[in-house]
Amino acid sequence: MEDPEKKAGMLNWWPLEYGKTMGSVLNASVDEGIDEPNIDERRQLIDRVATSVHFRRSARLRDFLLYVGGQSLKEGCPEIHEQEIGTKVFGRSASYDRSQDNIVRVNATELRKRIELYFATDGARETLLLEIPRGGYKPIFRRKVPDELHEPLIEALPVEKTPETPVDEVRRTGGRAYLIWVAVAAALAILCAVLLQQNLAMRSLISPRAGRPEVEAFWKNFVKGQQEIDIVLPDASVTLSEEITHQRMTLGDYLNHDYVDQEKTASLSADRVSDLHNVFDHNLVTLGDFHATQQILALAPVAPSLRLVLSRYYTADSIQRNSFILLGARKANPWMGLFDDQMNFSVDFDGPHHETRVLNRHPATGEQPSYAAWTDPSGSTTVYSVIAYLPNLSRTGNVIVLAGTDSSATSAAAEFLTSEDSLARFRNTLHTKKFPYFEVLLKSSRVSGTLFGSEMVAYRTYPATR
Repeated sequence: MEDPEKKAGMLNWWPLEYGKTMGSVLNASVDEGIDEPNIDERRQLIDRVATSVHFRRSARLRDFLLYVGGQSLKEGCPEIHEQEIGTKVFGRSASYDRSQDNIVRVNATELRKRIELYFATDGARETLLLEIPRGGYKPIFRRKVPDELHEPLIEALPVEKTPETPVDEVRRTGGRAYLIWVAVAAALAILCAVLLQQNLAMRSLISPRAGRPEVEAFWKNFVKGQQEIDIVLPDASVTLSEEITHQRMTLGDYLNHDYVDQEKTASLSADRVSDLHNVFDHNLVTLGDFHATQQILALAPVAPSLRLVLSRYYTADSIQRNSFILLGARKANPWMGLFDDQMNFSVDFDGPHHETRVLNRHPATGEQPSYAAWTDPSGSTTVYSVIAYLPNLSRTGNVIVLAGTDSSATSAAAEFLTSEDSLARFRNTLHTKKFPYFEVLLKSSRVSGTLFGSEMVAYRTYPATR
């Protein structure tokens, strides 16, 4: 049965802003009297940035920096073009269509942010700065102005002496100053009280003693010292593509950016071909997936280490080694195909019946082999979510899978893992001190797009040596 709100929900697209914004630290002006950096200085700076901790877990961005940096050192180097980078760094064909594949632009945005982050942290004492200006890809180098040139000018101005003030004038002035200081002190006291209240409220969100020990314990165990955790957002363009072509997209086609070529094997009109091209020319995320991401980003224990990335720009190397959170079912996030076979519960789309359901590969007593979303006559819709906590493919980190029969069900899954009550009840059900690897099948009710309550239908647990 097709969810009547599904089509309406597909209109709620949110443009994806890739990654977290960073303020620019490359705003130092150039002193005209400072000498130009030589090739060795520039090459050494490129190497220091590329080998810093900010590029340690991103080989592709490091290759990007080393390529454009190396090209910029060549005498008379012209501007470096997007097509060239796509071919040399990202393995695209020499004739690939940049209007359909914006991998260079997206990675350039992330590259600029990491360069800025380097100069704001590890490279704060660098005297030579590296920047890739927006609108181009050729790095520029410039000297940082010495800190002493930025001393406040007022300190260098002579202090002008004022005439002696009569005693009665001093008293009147002193009285006014006293009143001013009283007013300032009162204002500061009020401000401190407000800040203290806000600080206590913030502590109540992150402190285990304030009622969130289960959330704190689960997510800290998930992170396990990882410096960066990826939230891999579903690509709603894949969902639209499959509905246009009526063909399932394989992970191989997705990684090779062959998704638009499906038009060749599908009998599509010219209008539908144009629609397909337009779909993949945008980064689309549904409202429910956006809400799920919001809930995770609000988690104090892991928020500083989280990084957003759309599934079409994620890499096999990252999937192999990193800890990450996969959002969305296989229909919207093809990376899910790598974990479906390891899971008992998986979200599947039944094309002939236009029905999204959760498959239960090995039903226990009292369980159904599948659970399909459905709507009753009163307009209440029942949706299902799958939550999985698993090791990554190389067992060097952890994976969280949050998928649902629609995006609102994915949001319900995220709410389960960020709710103190839900996690506490689940751990009590398991009778364990700490969470093992597990899967949970969740049932939720939705009315007019709003979720009203969820309940756990079934679960599975796995040993750490799985």
